[in-house]
Amino acid sequence: MRKNIKLTAGIAATAALALGLTACGTSSDPSSSKDAAGSADKPLVVAASPTPHADILNFVKDNLAEKAGLKLEVKEFTDYVLPNTATETGQVDANFFQHKPYLDDFNKKNKTTIVPVVNVHLEPLGLYSKSLKSVKDIKAGQTIAVPNDTTNGGRALQLLAENGLITIKPGVGTNAKLSDITDKKGLEFKELEAATVPRALNDVDAAVINGNYAIEAKLSPAKDALVLEKAEGNPYANFLAVKAGNEKDARVQKLAELLNSPEVKKYIEDTYKGSVIPAFGAVK
Repeated sequence: MRKNIKLTAGIAATAALALGLTACGTSSDPSSSKDAAGSADKPLVVAASPTPHADILNFVKDNLAEKAGLKLEVKEFTDYVLPNTATETGQVDANFFQHKPYLDDFNKKNKTTIVPVVNVHLEPLGLYSKSLKSVKDIKAGQTIAVPNDTTNGGRALQLLAENGLITIKPGVGTNAKLSDITDKKGLEFKELEAATVPRALNDVDAAVINGNYAIEAKLSPAKDALVLEKAEGNPYANFLAVKAGNEKDARVQKLAELLNSPEVKKYIEDTYKGSVIPAFGAVK
């Protein structure tokens, strides 16, 4: 039976407060970066979304870490903000939940210094519906829910544009916003926090849902999505990330190797059957 360490409200508040102090220019103890790097005998604490990120980490913890001499602890987070703030402030040593476009946007907006270490997997974004059987069934007057964060929102609009449901301004790509739609083709859009989009499926005609949240909602991206992102050339691989300066921590390097191992590749393929795809390789 796996033992996940759940994030408490108190820890969440502390992480948010600590980031706020950092943003206001409060200096920290110079020894903190050294402490953050840790030592080989200390557990590596990693923040992760529950599925598939924490599942993959727990597979490593239960099957590979001990033999590699790595002590691993997994903290589950259910949003896309706290894993980065907790990593920035040293509440955790690393995180595993995001892709590069999201991280770039987050660092820019929050003045954080999180950096990627190694790609692990891709979760294709998909369009889902409880009432419609095909993308061709989507008609004018219907409502589609999309994530409201900058990168996933643009990614969702790009998916809709590629499948002929809307047209967007040339060149905006995955940075597209609702204001960049040049032809809505009569559709209405409802912007929601990514984690809550699956719960809106009964209230809208269709919804664009992130892969991990689709899986948590018992949806199979490979089977249930009306349309799904293509894997080839996709920039949205999810990766292990740390605060800048901690990339060479021996524990981080050890975990990176294990996450890119044949055993993890097989685990991802056997467990998710195409809904999550291995994406091993350095982040560029």
